[in-house]
Amino acid sequence: MKSLVFTEYKAPLSYQDSIEPIAKEGQKLIKMQAAAFNRRDFWITLGLYPGIVPNCILGSDGVGEVDEKQYIINPNVAWGNGDLPGKNYTILGMPVNGTFAEYIAVDADRLVEKPAHLTTEQAAALPLGGLTAYHAVFGKCQLKKGERIFITGVGGGVSQMAVQFAIAAGAEVWVSSSSEAKILKAMEWGAKGGINYTKDDWAKRLSKDTGGFDVIIDSAGGEGFKDLIRIAKTGGRIGIYGGTRGAIPKLNPAHIFLKHLTIFGCTMGTDTEFLKMVDFVNEHKIVPLVDSVFALADGNKGLQKMAKGEQFGKVILSIKSS
Repeated sequence: MKSLVFTEYKAPLSYQDSIEPIAKEGQKLIKMQAAAFNRRDFWITLGLYPGIVPNCILGSDGVGEVDEKQYIINPNVAWGNGDLPGKNYTILGMPVNGTFAEYIAVDADRLVEKPAHLTTEQAAALPLGGLTAYHAVFGKCQLKKGERIFITGVGGGVSQMAVQFAIAAGAEVWVSSSSEAKILKAMEWGAKGGINYTKDDWAKRLSKDTGGFDVIIDSAGGEGFKDLIRIAKTGGRIGIYGGTRGAIPKLNPAHIFLKHLTIFGCTMGTDTEFLKMVDFVNEHKIVPLVDSVFALADGNKGLQKMAKGEQFGKVILSIKSS
């Protein structure tokens, strides 16, 4: 079968022949139809991810076919039964082979029927980003109807899902981006407004316009994180699931404890939350945004587009097995 394989750091993924997997007891062999890139895949190619092994098929998101039915794949591997991942937890696509291949064998309980209102490509964009967004917005930060939420970096896949989830839940949603077009797109979905974080005093102006936020969802960290502390309401909850802007400097603890803030680290989510997320997507007919679709053989073009931040929505691989 054809696949996209990580072979070494800072090298293109290898489009090559791999041995077709054999489903073990309790597993299903999935004929893959589409998969999606995540920032995680790019970090792996740079060596900036734990547990990296060579000659592994990448890919955490995917949609495939079993017995003429379409399923999305829960990318959790060995989360366990608790609210926190178990010691053996990992994510599909490293160190275990992932979805960038014509076939994959996974435990049968990883499969959830594809939402009928989604195309194959849209459904491939859902699993990892949808789970992380649901876990951050509802599982950790416990967003309620009528609350005001601020979601940073609305160009990313998780943030876009968080925006759609929060709007569907009846929250007042505000976003940030360096792109006015992306802010306007979020407002088309139903966001109340947004702010360009490259502008001077953006946090001060946003706080004046809104009165502060009950919930903040962040993917960046970095120096700007201290501004999120400032615009949070007293008793606010902040969920952080990424660190694209690096370490957080000059954070004054007093600004946290005097406002009684709670900061949650969020990544992925429980298997129960995955099922709840898919139910939520079905109930509210939520559609993940797809930026572009590449053939499996052209996967490195898709990876580079995502790495440059040129996409608005998910970059998808179309997989057609022989």
